[in-house]
Amino acid sequence: MPPASKDKKKIIIKRKKGGDHGGHHGGSWKVAYADFVTAMMAFFLVMWIVGMDDKAKESVQGYFSNPVGFKKGFGSGSSPLASGQAPVVTARSTPLPARLAEEAALNAVQERLEAAFSGEDLEGLKEHVDVTVTHEGLRIEFGEGLIGDATFSSGSAVMTSSMLRAIAILGSEIAPLPNSIIIEGHTDAVPLLRPGGYSNWELSSDRANAARRALQTQGVDQARIVSVRGFADRNPKIPDFREDPRNRRVSILLPFRTPESGDTRENMDTGDAVVTPNAAAPAGDPGAAAPPQEP
Repeated sequence: MPPASKDKKKIIIKRKKGGDHGGHHGGSWKVAYADFVTAMMAFFLVMWIVGMDDKAKESVQGYFSNPVGFKKGFGSGSSPLASGQAPVVTARSTPLPARLAEEAALNAVQERLEAAFSGEDLEGLKEHVDVTVTHEGLRIEFGEGLIGDATFSSGSAVMTSSMLRAIAILGSEIAPLPNSIIIEGHTDAVPLLRPGGYSNWELSSDRANAARRALQTQGVDQARIVSVRGFADRNPKIPDFREDPRNRRVSILLPFRTPESGDTRENMDTGDAVVTPNAAAPAGDPGAAAPPQEP
């Protein structure tokens, strides 16, 4: 056995300590930051979609359910956001607390009026009393049926007994309210053949004024009545049959006093308008020069 060589080199093994992963030059923090940014982006996207109106939400849902078919409906390269459906373009207005309170109060008045009218013997008028709360305010409409003569005698501004009882119910209910009052008279298109050019313009304004006087006898402050309007047959309820007796009606509107949203106007009243029976009369109409009707 040959002797061990004295020239044999000594093998040295070097071991590196692990665990620093490059110190502050490592990339693990970048992964965590990317996850955080992704989560925040998803959060704000969800909040943005929640703030959309219902129509925009339906558009977004339709787009993701069938992008190809949805794009065909909006045109090439379009999307529900590009079509103006984003909440930035169609932001919803928030109703003011005062407006909500007034809507609740008028809804309560509507319910009381409907109950009172249904419990009263108004003969042929009961089926033609319409009480609604619209974006304008509380509107009460007394109309005619197909037979007619439920509110006024034909061609006359004299109220029927049923109409007088209905106005008494209405007056007692709205007298304590602070809202202004607008009264509108309407007729059908059957022409009036009266001496002196008395037409549907005069008749509609005379009927509106008759309602005004009846309300005042029930304790309604005349200062609240800001406008009395006669529309003749120009605003029919049955446009396809302008001679229909149901076009003869009297409407009483109590406008909202507070704006619907963040409007800077202090109230929604129309101002102190005067009696205007022929404001919409065409040139040459015999009723155009008729003076306002006095109480």
